[in-house]
Amino acid sequence: MELGLQQRQELNLLMTAELRQAIELLQYSTYELEQYIREQELENPLIQLKEKEGKPAYEERLHRRSFTYGDSELPLDAVQCAEENKREELLKQAKFMYPDAPTQSLLKYLIYNLDDNGFLQLNDRFSKNDLPFNEGQIETGIHLLQELGPIGMGARDLKECLLLQIMYNYPENKLAARLVENHLTLVADRKWNEIASRMGITMAEVKTLFDFIQTLNPRPCFFMSDDSTKYLTPDIIVDRNGNGFTFHLNDGYLPGIHMNKNYSQYLTNKSDASKFVQSQYKNFQWLLNSIEQRRNTIIKIVSVLLEKQEQFFKNGFDSIKPLTLKEVADEIGMHESTVSRATSNKVVQTSFGSFELRLLFTSKLETSDGTTVSQTKVKQLLRDIIAKENKFKPYSDQKIAEYFKIEKGIEISRRTISKYREELRIPSSSRRKDIQI
Repeated sequence: MELGLQQRQELNLLMTAELRQAIELLQYSTYELEQYIREQELENPLIQLKEKEGKPAYEERLHRRSFTYGDSELPLDAVQCAEENKREELLKQAKFMYPDAPTQSLLKYLIYNLDDNGFLQLNDRFSKNDLPFNEGQIETGIHLLQELGPIGMGARDLKECLLLQIMYNYPENKLAARLVENHLTLVADRKWNEIASRMGITMAEVKTLFDFIQTLNPRPCFFMSDDSTKYLTPDIIVDRNGNGFTFHLNDGYLPGIHMNKNYSQYLTNKSDASKFVQSQYKNFQWLLNSIEQRRNTIIKIVSVLLEKQEQFFKNGFDSIKPLTLKEVADEIGMHESTVSRATSNKVVQTSFGSFELRLLFTSKLETSDGTTVSQTKVKQLLRDIIAKENKFKPYSDQKIAEYFKIEKGIEISRRTISKYREELRIPSSSRRKDIQI
């Protein structure tokens, strides 16, 4: 075996710390960027922040799975009230109404095992051997809970929740209790004829029972979920200016980043301390450059969006046009991944609400005349079609696909209709069918 030395030249792409920082900053929202800047101040002694006067422009909204359109007018004290611990309130009531320690211990256990809707999901979390109370004690505790809060609280499932409400509030309605006890699945599937046949009642009676069940509360303790008001800080604010639009980045409240002059002398010295200072100075410069690069990139992207989606900013989602990340990337001479990162976690404020910037990008579908229509527009059309359908004979997904092709000239498959319908949380045709007397 012969040993030897070889020289080889290779070209590799390395992810430097500076490049990683620039990519991270591009993805940050303005709020996240502010937190990052303050973290850097703690890590780098050369960074000195100067606070700016004024507060960020924001709109107060209820923040759930999607942004709520329109302004919220909740007063500040309502915010504080919503943030109080509802379980603690129930526990205080329990201690007031039941002074004995064993009952308080039982109720405390049950209250802290209620889910956000007031259901008691013990069987899903513990085996019977792991429960500190037996089944009889838990049954007793559930009845005691009814004295503390809404009827139905502490139920193990929807059926028990509805039955508790009927038992306590409408004990005379035996037929409704029978329907919930034995045929709740058929109600969910809207099998009206089968319900009438199994219960031996008319369709008119089925409708009366269904209307009654809809008055019951399927979420007796929905107030336990966190519906407290959140403050939404937009990253971009778009304003109407005559027939056009202007925009600005909502970053005026970010602290100014300056260099601590006390370390200037170490930049030219040749010592161990100067090496450290020069390294930190390099990080300081990279931070400034990365923030400026992020800002310029967002400005370029939003400028293109205002041009391409002008009708959206005038009329809302009904007028949104098909637009892809690649189209914007080609327009500004950047890579598609850069546009993707720059638009993630960003919120744009318009005259009719605040939205995630990514919602302005939507894929397109072809029409029979060679033009295109956005996916968002198709979803809106789908919603309108279903809203206007005959509820006694709702359209199937196939019928809707045929309607799009014949009436709108949009080629779309039944499977795509089903996918869009599920995204819009619209039930299937069988579950949209009303009772016909």
